[in-house]
Amino acid sequence: MYAAAKMTQESRGLPNQPRHQQHQQQQQQQQQHFVTLGSLKRWGEQSEDDRGQPRPRPTDYSQFAANFEAGPKHPVCPFPCDAQINSRFVIWEGDISQLKVDAITNSTDETLTEKNRVSKKIFGRAGAALTSAIVHDVRRCKTGEVRVTPGFFLPSKYIIHTVGPIYSEKYRTASEATLHACYRNVLYKARELGLRTVALCDISSVQRDFPPDTAAHIALRTVRRFLEQYRAEIVIVCLESNARSIYEVLAPLYFPRDSFEERSALWQLPKDIGGLYGEPQLADRQIRIIHNPQHSVMIEADDDSDTSPHDLEMGSDVEYSNINLSLAAPLSGAAHSFTQMQGDLDRQRLLGDRPRMVYESVLDDGLEGIEHQERYERLLRRAKTEDLSEVSGIGCLYQSGVDRLGRPVVVFCGKWFPAHNIDLEKALLYLIHLLDPIVKGDYVIAYFHTLTNSNNYLSLQWLKDVYSILPYKYKKNLKAFYVVHPTFWTKMMTWWFTTFMAPAIKTKVHSLPGVEHLYSAIAKDQLEIPAYITEYDMATNGIHYFQPITNTSSPAS
Repeated sequence: MYAAAKMTQESRGLPNQPRHQQHQQQQQQQQQHFVTLGSLKRWGEQSEDDRGQPRPRPTDYSQFAANFEAGPKHPVCPFPCDAQINSRFVIWEGDISQLKVDAITNSTDETLTEKNRVSKKIFGRAGAALTSAIVHDVRRCKTGEVRVTPGFFLPSKYIIHTVGPIYSEKYRTASEATLHACYRNVLYKARELGLRTVALCDISSVQRDFPPDTAAHIALRTVRRFLEQYRAEIVIVCLESNARSIYEVLAPLYFPRDSFEERSALWQLPKDIGGLYGEPQLADRQIRIIHNPQHSVMIEADDDSDTSPHDLEMGSDVEYSNINLSLAAPLSGAAHSFTQMQGDLDRQRLLGDRPRMVYESVLDDGLEGIEHQERYERLLRRAKTEDLSEVSGIGCLYQSGVDRLGRPVVVFCGKWFPAHNIDLEKALLYLIHLLDPIVKGDYVIAYFHTLTNSNNYLSLQWLKDVYSILPYKYKKNLKAFYVVHPTFWTKMMTWWFTTFMAPAIKTKVHSLPGVEHLYSAIAKDQLEIPAYITEYDMATNGIHYFQPITNTSSPAS
């Protein structure tokens, strides 16, 4: 049997040696496949392609100049021919995990565990140590930001992880700005660490739905601006075969190798060539947006929208407003009609041509909208797949019937929530799991502060983070937030939080001294609460201390 095992081992090419010797041999075999910088052809040296064919020449638009009334897009080339820069730029098709450079790039998701074609190669070659470092040390990375880990068994010294955006035509400008931030942050993090050779992967992978040509323009422009500012670093753009052709066509626009390519770039470069660092710049974003909440664009917007740049902080719900609606409606209509009679073409261009895009204009750079949307979608997917029994079993958060207007009632019992002995991330996932199907329509929340203590209190920072993560529909469709049995300190903190952190829901928060005050808005048989709450309420307030008004058209505030 031992002889057979030995023959099997030798037949696989693994000599009968100690494990550490086998590991050394494996490393030596891997080193034979490493790709060094000296073996790569620089951009300025590429007079022919890999097949030995002369490199394609761009179109000479000067001979057709008479046929173009507008002429070239740029009077002078924004990216002039620079042999020194071209000698520090490389376009290479191959496995980025085999490059022996100072740092390589890994495009991933916010958990840094995404399995794409590039990351699988990186993690497979780096070994289990990289996975351990991600899980225990790095853990998270926001969209557009970077995190650094050692290369471990990779030939590169470091791995710079970044989270690229998911492209959305609705948030096109935000998507482009975020992708630029990814490339820029990778490059500047490498310089911060004193690294000289950096390999960039295609951060805008196909699975993120980014248009390949748009992504290539952003990557090349950002790299060019970086190499202009710092004259020692070398940047390698490592691509797969499907993306290389696009980069080789567009690279001469940003890295012209002679005067002919430089003249061609005058015609082919887009008008938007970015700012000092290559960041996208649009003239529309530099104009101050007129604040007009009565504009038809805001009124006709989709009520079920998940995201919004702001929460219409001056608004309040009809059923809790003290304004006489019979007077408010004509005034609102008159103001709306007045704005519609304006003849200012600039105003119409800014607010009238693209109805939903006014939301994007309110965001200065648009990054918040796309980042929040992506973050929430990831959390929602996790909430639907992960085991949340640790939180659901506590029983502190649940749906309990409907109020007198037929809206779902969500109950939260503060005493049962172990704020310091629970995974708060799991708690957030359970909150999303429970509320996401509910918040598509109007709903109310009843929070019972009964008999809580310091072990049940959440930090204001965590509440602020959760409030910022939850999309617009959570705030818009929340019609009332009842705080039952509040203390003086609770009232103070609630006022502070809703004034400075969540002004959009300030008018929706109502402090109630007893449970019976809820019966004006929620029928008693629709409110399921633990016995300790009713016992405390009777001991504190007595019995039948409040006679609710059950008129469904005007629930109590």
